[in-house]
Amino acid sequence: MTFVYLSPVGVSFLLLSAHFMHADNAVMVAAALALLGLLALRQRWVPPVLQVALVLGALEWLRTGVLLVQERSAMEQPWTRLALILGAVAALTALSALLLLTPRARAYFNPKGIVAAARG
Repeated sequence: MTFVYLSPVGVSFLLLSAHFMHADNAVMVAAALALLGLLALRQRWVPPVLQVALVLGALEWLRTGVLLVQERSAMEQPWTRLALILGAVAALTALSALLLLTPRARAYFNPKGIVAAARG
């Protein structure tokens, strides 16, 4: 069931990969797919890396949405649907980062139950 639980994270990276492929940015396509592959590593350092990438991905969706809305608006074309769709994709990507903070995700990425030492 963890696969289903973490699937929004995977979908977010696949959408980012497709976005970068459309922009002919092979390096970012490879990066997004590599980050997707990190889901298979059950290490404690993986969630923070994925969270940073997902937040940056959400910002990329917002940046793209603003640019496209400005472009469509300048050409006097409808842009509302475009803004709603890209806003929803940005929200999915951002919420995927929050999903990695849940106890279920923490348990998945900490299979040995290692608790971080308290710092005093």
